[in-house]
Amino acid sequence: MRSYHDVIDVRRGLVAGQEAPEQFLWRDRLWVVRDVLAHWVETGAWWEQAGLAALLGAGVTPDSGTSADGATVGAGLSGGRLGAELLAERDVWRVEAGRGRAGGTAGVFDLAFDWGDAQWRLIGCAD
Repeated sequence: MRSYHDVIDVRRGLVAGQEAPEQFLWRDRLWVVRDVLAHWVETGAWWEQAGLAALLGAGVTPDSGTSADGATVGAGLSGGRLGAELLAERDVWRVEAGRGRAGGTAGVFDLAFDWGDAQWRLIGCAD
């Protein structure tokens, strides 16, 4: 499967009895979803966040309440950038889709909705 990060337009509807992406417009071509092969939720890479040690209290100077890099312990989880990154989620659908209403060429696509920026992206394609 090839990887992409293209913003797409998606229309949701019922596909095989479940709410999912029904159609999407990618590179000026309409793709109609024939089947949903899988659906999952991905979280942000919380383990890679620079401020995580401060949030967990690792490397904190007891007198100051700050970590070695100057981050305030506990800051971020309640609405700061770190908290948003730790809580970031996106829904991913792996779908089989064909070109236009008539079917035509088919492929398997990974479509992702990022809750942080409210955008749909095509993140993978095997056509």
